[in-house]
Amino acid sequence: MTSALPAGDAYPYLRAASAGIRHHTRTLALPPASPADRVHLDVLHAHLTALHQLLDRLAETTRPPHPAAGRHLATAHTRLWQSAAAVHDAFHLLPVADETSAGTECHPERLPEGPPVLTICQRHLAAGHVVRRKTTPSDLNTPVPGHTTTCSQ
Repeated sequence: MTSALPAGDAYPYLRAASAGIRHHTRTLALPPASPADRVHLDVLHAHLTALHQLLDRLAETTRPPHPAAGRHLATAHTRLWQSAAAVHDAFHLLPVADETSAGTECHPERLPEGPPVLTICQRHLAAGHVVRRKTTPSDLNTPVPGHTTTCSQ
């Protein structure tokens, strides 16, 4: 995975996050590979929701001058939300590491006072508000279509 961004780019945090993801990918690839745990899925969900916010901003600023590119970014925005939702669901299906963590279910009514394990739920609900404002339920449930454009490089 190489970056096409120049060294002095305007997205230093994105470059740092990409380096962090590469590090975690290499760490998980080392034998013996262990199954995903709640901590890894929480970190992955944080990356996905941050990318979701970035794609939202890029789609908004790209759409007026370049409508076709903006639509593709908006589609990527939707698909990234679907990925974040799947990771959130997987998080709740994994066993709780210790018995002091109360409950594995997402309870939005208890989020402000809830245990730290529900941080993923807070993040997911916040991202969900953005998605529901800008995306229709049918778009969220549409399967990923085939990519029809071709690369010119």
